[in-house]
Amino acid sequence: MPESDNQPRPDASSWGWFSRYPVLPFVLPLAVFMLLATFEPSAPDAEAGPEAQAAAEADNWFGLTFAQYPIAYTVRLVLGFATLALCWRPIISQFPLRVSPLSVVVGVVGVVLWVAICWVDLEGHLVQLLGEKNPLIMLLGLGPRPAFNPFEELAGRSPAYIWGFLVIRFIGLAVLVPIIEELMLRGWLMRHLETDGYHPEFWQVAFGKASAMTIVIGTAFPMLYHPEKLASLVWFSLVTWLMIRTKNFWDCVMAHAVTNFLLGVWVVTMGDWRLW
Repeated sequence: MPESDNQPRPDASSWGWFSRYPVLPFVLPLAVFMLLATFEPSAPDAEAGPEAQAAAEADNWFGLTFAQYPIAYTVRLVLGFATLALCWRPIISQFPLRVSPLSVVVGVVGVVLWVAICWVDLEGHLVQLLGEKNPLIMLLGLGPRPAFNPFEELAGRSPAYIWGFLVIRFIGLAVLVPIIEELMLRGWLMRHLETDGYHPEFWQVAFGKASAMTIVIGTAFPMLYHPEKLASLVWFSLVTWLMIRTKNFWDCVMAHAVTNFLLGVWVVTMGDWRLW
């Protein structure tokens, strides 16, 4: 049933410069963060010779080695936060800051499911079967994560440097990424798919409104850029359930943050570096 015409609609006129380009606050932070990822060095191929490893390792915009990954990630994090700060006014006007205890529960359940599904490693078996350079593997985005282990890659550095990087990595993992990813996915994309005659603009669509098609697309889209396809399918479906239940943007962010933080704890304590 359509909403009453007497119900006030959200207004983007107070967003300053962003009122002309209202989609930008929701997509720009993640776009910048992902673009900067292309500057990061890749892990060397353990099966290649030393010269081939060195050439492949430095095959990035600035010729950085894998040991310099913390520098690249720190710059990426700072610029990501700067972009988010620039976009903050429209964000907080759309989504007042509040969370419910259910979001924490969903985050804990989410990390258990993520680790359990990744332990089965169906994608890894497929990569081993076909090879990392197989066109299908590359098309599906099933390549490995950076898997940067600071205790090995930075063995010659001081403990303060190593743990300092881990703090930075956790800030990115549990603070920045949950906000900017949920902004793009649920703050913009899923609401954009729900626009209609009464709500011609995405910011006028109530958060948490989702048709079956929106749910399918909103689950499939993040699977494109996560190598853990099955875990992504299950996890994003779980958080979409939370979104529909509480209709609160920050609940989705909190669930995302809890999952990512606990996943980071798992990675560091268990040495399961392939998961980040």
